[in-house]
Amino acid sequence: MAVSLLTQEVSDLCLGKPALRRLSASANIGDALSALKRLRETYLSVWTCNHDHDHDHDASFGSSSKSDDCVCIAGLVTHLEPHASLVEAIDLMLEGAQNVVIPIQSRRNSISSRKKLLLHNKPSANSTLHNNREYCWLAQEDLIRYLLNFIGLFNPTPINPINTLNVIETQNILAIQYDSPALAALPLISQALVNHTSVAIVDADGKLIGEISPFTLNSCDESVSAAIATLSAGDLMAYIDCGGPPEELVQTVKDRLEERNLGAFLELMEEESIITSSSDDEFGGSGGHGRSGRLGGYSARLVRRSEAIVCYPWSSLVAVMIQALAHRVSYVWVVEEDGSLVGIVTFVGVLKVFRERLKSMI
Repeated sequence: MAVSLLTQEVSDLCLGKPALRRLSASANIGDALSALKRLRETYLSVWTCNHDHDHDHDASFGSSSKSDDCVCIAGLVTHLEPHASLVEAIDLMLEGAQNVVIPIQSRRNSISSRKKLLLHNKPSANSTLHNNREYCWLAQEDLIRYLLNFIGLFNPTPINPINTLNVIETQNILAIQYDSPALAALPLISQALVNHTSVAIVDADGKLIGEISPFTLNSCDESVSAAIATLSAGDLMAYIDCGGPPEELVQTVKDRLEERNLGAFLELMEEESIITSSSDDEFGGSGGHGRSGRLGGYSARLVRRSEAIVCYPWSSLVAVMIQALAHRVSYVWVVEEDGSLVGIVTFVGVLKVFRERLKSMI
């Protein structure tokens, strides 16, 4: 069993995963924003291949010339051959790749059917074809979930407390005090986006109160920029909670915008309010909660509450893995019994532990 895990082909992890939608590298920012809103996606892959030109080559992997190859261009995305091993995928992520792009070895007749359909329609970001190929990508979560299926092979490591495995990151934690201006959190939010984590909100005693998640911010409409410009980090955390911003906070934002003569921001909030009202009328109202289909500042995409997911230094590694996967996050905050923030466990840290154990199996 251990040997088969070491030689497992990474393409097996793509089974059941959707093919990547694409956006041409020549598209402008407006095209990207339009596609994201139209498709209700949080991301689109950007490719260098010419999607407007039909390449009549074999759709199976490895049959096209190098000049026809499509490349997903992003600093944190790496291509990998479908027959590469699981270990190779883990190593790429430990080297800094956030996602690994894998060609999907679809049946030729299936690809040909989609190709014929596209001939009668102008190619768009709805398409999953990249010069007659389809790709999926694997995230850290996919590898962790797969390793969990073989957790028994790694005993006793998974049942050991995390404070014995050197997996808790205690340095350079992305955290900000509750009363600090939300604007001061922007550099931390940018870094959290790269790290697939969030920004911790702590009180004066260093106790964890909640978090600001880039994922949650991404689900907000444009008016959240006004909240960032006027609120404290703690109030912003409450503003972006998945239930929608409290009315008193919305009014606070408007009052402060007026005080600072930020009329453009105020107009933006009013425009979004009109859109929200229209959405209520179209979909039959807000259900009596004063919330619209956009959740008072949110799109209809799935969002997450700002309540932080936590564990303790004595929690087992497998418990932390299950906790993160259950909440669809790639990290868990580590706190003491009194709520004091100790550090964070990330999927990258967990992959390091499993990579060391895999080395011992070789």
